[in-house]
Amino acid sequence: MTYSNTLKTLQKRYPNGAPAGINLEDLAQLKTQNTYSTHLDIAKDMAKVMRVDMAAYDADSSKFTQSLGCWSGFHAMQKMRAIKRQKGTLEGAYVYLSGWMVAGLRNRFGHLPDQSMHEKTSVVDLIQEIYVSLRQADEVELNDLFAALKAAPESEKAAIIKKIDGHETYVRPIIADIDAGFGNVHATYLLAKEMIKAGACCLQIENQVSDAKQCGHQDGKVTVPREDFVEKLRACRMAFEELGVDDGVIVARTDSLGAGLTQKIAVSEKVGDDAYEYNKWLETTPVTDANPVKEGEIALVIDGALVKPVRLPNGLYKFKADTGAERVVEDCISSLTDGGADLLWIETATPNVQIIADMVNRVKEVVPNAKLTYNNSPSFNWTLNLRKQVREDWIAAGKIKAADYPDGIQLMSSKFDEDKLGIEADDRLRNFQTDIAREAGVFHNLITLPTFHMTAKFTDDLAEGYFGADKMLAYVRNIQREEIRRGVSAVKHQHEVGSDLGDNFKEMTGGDRALKAGGAHNTMNQFDNAG
Repeated sequence: MTYSNTLKTLQKRYPNGAPAGINLEDLAQLKTQNTYSTHLDIAKDMAKVMRVDMAAYDADSSKFTQSLGCWSGFHAMQKMRAIKRQKGTLEGAYVYLSGWMVAGLRNRFGHLPDQSMHEKTSVVDLIQEIYVSLRQADEVELNDLFAALKAAPESEKAAIIKKIDGHETYVRPIIADIDAGFGNVHATYLLAKEMIKAGACCLQIENQVSDAKQCGHQDGKVTVPREDFVEKLRACRMAFEELGVDDGVIVARTDSLGAGLTQKIAVSEKVGDDAYEYNKWLETTPVTDANPVKEGEIALVIDGALVKPVRLPNGLYKFKADTGAERVVEDCISSLTDGGADLLWIETATPNVQIIADMVNRVKEVVPNAKLTYNNSPSFNWTLNLRKQVREDWIAAGKIKAADYPDGIQLMSSKFDEDKLGIEADDRLRNFQTDIAREAGVFHNLITLPTFHMTAKFTDDLAEGYFGADKMLAYVRNIQREEIRRGVSAVKHQHEVGSDLGDNFKEMTGGDRALKAGGAHNTMNQFDNAG
């Protein structure tokens, strides 16, 4: 409902004026500023946005989408404000909610590793918080437009009303990390429902064991049989359907590329089923007279031969070495065809377009429209990885000799920043997301932990300067002056958190009796006309 239509509806409802002498224009303003009634409505709308974006990407791979991982509503709000200020629109911009950052920063149990040890309600709370913040950004921006409308001469009001009616909401899709489901399949379903009710239109779930879950970039990862993972994908889908989010999006993540262990042997009913295809990659030894099946051991028939799977002292089973890519391809096909997933996530050890493309193209042989969400992870040393790739490519092409550049950590040296190799690596970084969208089917590019590292880096900068020689100059030069010159709205911090909303509401209810904070002595006036 636009402001114009809302006002007309109220005028029809109250032809003789609203009760208690309330101004109908004020009521229409409040209704317009309250951009969503419930966060479940957000989930329904944002799911549709993602579906439209996915169709656009299918038609043109340059239409990929992006997000940054945010660990507070304020981070999400400031990100969206920056994008809207620079581009004029939020199309293609999402929020990523990282389970790593919830574990590390946003739970009651303290700073924890990404192993699903924190209370799972923290994930729901953060989704809720992010959407409260994005809705308040709507409220603040619209409130400014309404203030301009009230102050404008009659000749300018129509143009301002048009801006109000055409306002683009700051609410955008969240891709929310549900880890490995925080328990069994029913626990996954119950948590999925709470996340959806908090506003999540997209759930990302991984094929690790819940009680042995590891960060995707750490060792010791243990995967579950594909039929177990399919059940959790179904749980997420049923949660979406039950709550009426018919367009809900599910991202199926496979950690198999770096996972060499499984907790249990899958139950196979026939050759070629998901369980058989999962088990065939187990490391085994043949059963022979010299290596018989002993009391308490397990034996399988694989490819017509009786074999014993290698079992570790902790009860886990090993996969054959160098089979990760094969298992990834099979995981992806199973998740899409049997589990009904919409998007894939392949966790990789390095950012290499060709390696990812090789796996995805094999998936596309079975599911032609397969699409990925890709983690442009801070766990990669991007500078070192890309410089190594350039070095290897140039050696293979005969452009340089191996001795011309070091092949190890020395490539990180700042002396290569302006070198032709460093410049080429930076060009590849600049084009990485475009390349991976075109060549590897990546619909959504995200960075999982950018605001974690950003906060650490800029807090370090400020603390070093403020407690060092620069004192106040460290804050003013590096933060406030830059905010003013770049037009960052948060420089007026009182306004950013809604002080003008309070003033306007006091006027709506009390008229001239309103005691307002935004008067002549408000120090925020020092930042007027800052650009």
